[in-house]
Amino acid sequence: MTETLVHRPVDQKRFRRTLALHATGVVVVTARVDGRPVGLTATSFAPVSQDPPLVSFSADRSSATWPDLAQADLFAVNLLAGHQAVIADRFARNDIDRFAVPTAWHSGPAGVPLLEEVTAHLLAVPHGTVEIGDHTLVVGLVIGTRTGHGSAPLVYHDGKFASLWGDSSLWRGDPPHPPQSASSASSLAALPAVALDAPRRPRLRRRSATAT
Repeated sequence: MTETLVHRPVDQKRFRRTLALHATGVVVVTARVDGRPVGLTATSFAPVSQDPPLVSFSADRSSATWPDLAQADLFAVNLLAGHQAVIADRFARNDIDRFAVPTAWHSGPAGVPLLEEVTAHLLAVPHGTVEIGDHTLVVGLVIGTRTGHGSAPLVYHDGKFASLWGDSSLWRGDPPHPPQSASSASSLAALPAVALDAPRRPRLRRRSATAT
């Protein structure tokens, strides 16, 4: 007689409590859509592949920003520096203009917003999306990078933002709006024209895809 194993998922509170012990980097994903700058904070950013160069982040499917960001043909991943906890919190909120002061930024290639004082920028085009659970996994093909401020990176651990190099006073207690669970190369400004003028890839769409 074959024994049937039934696997039940761990309860959500225990799951969240356990994952809080895992420190992650903090990024802000930005794009320009219909002439407007859009962006959101993500702690789920990760490299996926070196050949081709792919990165990923996850966007909450209930996010008010994701439907706009999903239409972008080009986006930037801004790796936040240790002193930018306030910026991380701003891009996780819906009740403010995220790009207003004190956010410092400028327009990059094709008008994509680039945050200032970050540790690095990555410029990417959509490669694919997969809807998994309550999030959308977004994969981008990196077409350019630039290192920036050079300071310690910002990390998110146990419900708090902190500098990797030790200043845990950057943010005490849980931020009011938790972030989304979305080597040096040539300057973004010096990207070859072919990189930005290549045939347009499919836009990020909020639809299901099957992983193979």
